[in-house]
Amino acid sequence: MKSILVLCTGNSCRSIMAEALINQLGKGQFHAVSAGSKPAGYVHPKSIETLNRHGIEVEQPRSKSWDEFEGQNFDLVITVCDAAAAESCPVFLGRHEKRHWSTPDPAAATGSEEEINAAFDEAFHMLKTRIESELL
Repeated sequence: MKSILVLCTGNSCRSIMAEALINQLGKGQFHAVSAGSKPAGYVHPKSIETLNRHGIEVEQPRSKSWDEFEGQNFDLVITVCDAAAAESCPVFLGRHEKRHWSTPDPAAATGSEEEINAAFDEAFHMLKTRIESELL
């Protein structure tokens, strides 16, 4: 089973959704965890709502620092936000592939409930498409 680390700045939206998607869609092939360079300390409720709305199982995600995984081996490290991709990451041991999947931050969405839901759905679908085309 390949191990994947998904990185973002806050680890509250995109990386949380990518982790859940990879674990469900790639069950048996991949095990994903997620973290942030500056963790928000909470998981955005809309991330969980979006995953549930699309039938993706969510255990009990939490916003955590990438420092928790320093020194661990990963087969693949994926950044999902441009800010995290530009930062100096802690050292992750072993040879791992790096990928960057630029995904707009749905937490920055403003407007009506429908507009905010649409932003989360857009991020969800972008991540799902990348997972299906590049990992599965």
